[in-house]
Amino acid sequence: MNAALYPKGTAKALSRSLRVYHGDAARNAAMDALYGRFLRPGELAFDIGAHVGDRVSSFRRLGARVVALEPQPGPARVLRLIHGRDPQVTLVEAACGDHDGSVTLRINSANPTVSTASNAFIGAAHGAGGWEGQVWDHEIAVRCTTLDSLIARHGLPTLLKIDVEGFEAHVLAGLTRRVPAISFEFTTIQRDVAEACLALLETLGPYRFNVALGESQRLELGQFVSAEAMGSFLRALPHAANSGDVYAILES
Repeated sequence: MNAALYPKGTAKALSRSLRVYHGDAARNAAMDALYGRFLRPGELAFDIGAHVGDRVSSFRRLGARVVALEPQPGPARVLRLIHGRDPQVTLVEAACGDHDGSVTLRINSANPTVSTASNAFIGAAHGAGGWEGQVWDHEIAVRCTTLDSLIARHGLPTLLKIDVEGFEAHVLAGLTRRVPAISFEFTTIQRDVAEACLALLETLGPYRFNVALGESQRLELGQFVSAEAMGSFLRALPHAANSGDVYAILES
């Protein structure tokens, strides 16, 4: 990677991400076991906010086809290097939101995994415990599309994964189709975003919910629960829980 093409510190940060997200065999096996509950060979997965592609790799190990979106130039180039020759992976260098057009992306050069299109996310992180020292030092305009537009072009996914640092509700606002399984990231600095996502999914269909904390790759609850119960669970989490992923399945 040519470090001169990216903000100072980005190349080093991406190298760290590659070690963290691709270099742990036990973590990869746990991820495959988790996603294997929702995805079978030949089915389609959307990865919204693919970063350096660890979820793309998991979906491919499970035999699924993948459409992966990543708006940051550095991570997008990493994705092309890892997955660009795979005919079962479609890479789209764009953000996803509630409109087709463009958005401003705020980049954290030292920690690109928390780059975001949400100013509210940056405001919530300011002064919050565990977020000390995070600086969004660069911004670029990037192409933005919607889930409905992606579905019109690529088909309805079986699994939709969303990890976009506080922009999750904007992404789901661009969806009018019922997707069988959906995951979205939450943070304890923005529980209101998670609750907005739960509400949006309730308008789409009879979804039930579970949750994995941090990078545990393990569902916490013994069964999938209502949106109300999931909201109560998220509100009761300590701040130190920091983040995780809510999983939604459409009841038949």
